[in-house]
This record gives sequence, structure tokens and C-alpha cells, in this order.
Amino acid sequence: MDLSNFTTLQNLESAFAGESMANRKYLFFAALARQLGFADLAKLFKETADQETEHAFAHFELLHPELVVKNAATLNDEQKRLIISRCLSLAIEGETYEYTTMYPQFAAAAQKDRDDLAAAEFLNQAQESSDHAQTFRTAAHRFGLLKFIENYHADRYLEALEVLNGGETVTRVISEDPHTQKWICRQCSMIYDPVIGDPDSGIVAGTAFTDIPDDWSCPICGATKKTFKPLEEKMTTDNK
Repeated sequence: MDLSNFTTLQNLESAFAGESMANRKYLFFAALARQLGFADLAKLFKETADQETEHAFAHFELLHPELVVKNAATLNDEQKRLIISRCLSLAIEGETYEYTTMYPQFAAAAQKDRDDLAAAEFLNQAQESSDHAQTFRTAAHRFGLLKFIENYHADRYLEALEVLNGGETVTRVISEDPHTQKWICRQCSMIYDPVIGDPDSGIVAGTAFTDIPDDWSCPICGATKKTFKPLEEKMTTDNK
């Protein structure tokens, strides 16, 4: 599916959010009905919640075709790791957005409205989201699943080791072509590649870093666009 159409992308994300919210709402209704002694209605709400889950999954698969697995037995270990790495990256991105942006903004608005209960709830959830994000990051690093970041650091360490052992210093250059120039987050080392873009944030493939909206943030750690710097890459024959 072509997700370069931003309107379709937004509609799919809204549909996924709507079905997901319906699932949790009906589960709440089911628990309440069960508590009040309406067993048949509790069963009805639970069955409907399960159906909403299937709808949400269908939307999510369209949003993330890279996560669709038809037969796990046909995948090698590296393919499996790449898929679960993507899941962890998305989880970190979501939780980071919640505790750095969404809940603080919600809490500020609630405080302005003098709704102390809502403000306290938002701040509490911000802390939980921060804890979740850190848990996912720890898991990702423990299993070596944030490949794009781990490979970058491993590459630099190997270069330093080679120099210490008498090897030549690697020459690195910054691409002058904005359509291929990569940028790296100073905070977490996430690398933005304009060839790939950031589809999950609405940044389509082929978007130069300078053309990204100023309110865009790192999908891994939530750092602002200003935190990124041009990536110095190994000089190749193409760079000369």
C-alpha cells in the first residue's frame, strides 16, 4: 500500500485510534456489567471488544506492512530480529512522545483550567510513560535490537581500535546533496536518512532534512530537530 498520500495515512491512523479506543471502552463496559451482575451483557461487550481489536489490527497492518508476518517459519533469525526491533522502536517512540509532549501539554492545560485531578492524572501518566520508554530501551539494548544505533557505535569503536593497532585513520565527509545527506541525533544517535524519510511521522521518503517541519522530533528519544547534526560518513569513491 502506498502511504505517501498523507490524507490516507492520517485517516488510517485515526481509524486505528478509534477502533483501539472502542476496544478498551467495551472492555471497561464488560467489567462493569460483570460487576453489576449482567453476565450476558458482559459477554456481549467482551465479544464486541475482540471484534474491534481485529479491526484495529487490520488498520495497523496497512500502516506497518513491514510488521506483517504470514509464516514465521519462513523467516531467518535476522529477519525476526529486524521485525521485533521495529516493534521496540515504535514502542519507544510512542512512550517518549507521551512523556515529553502529550501529557505535559495536557497537564498544563488542566492546570490552566484549575482541574487538579486531571492534571495529577496526566502527570502521573507522564511518569509511567517515561518508565515504559526506559524499559523498552533497556530491553532493546539488552537484546541488541536497536540495530541502526548499535551498528553506528560499533563501527566507530572498530575504527578507533584499528587506528590504535597502527591502521589508517578513516576519512569521513558530509554529503553535500540534501537528498542523500544523513543527519544524526546528538542525544541517542538515531540517524535520519532522507531516502527513507520518517513515514510514521508523516515525513515521506525523499524529504531532505532541511524540509522537515521544525516541530518534528526524534522518533526514538523525542529530541528536537535542532538536536540533529549532519552525519559524517566514510569516504568512498562516490564521495570523491
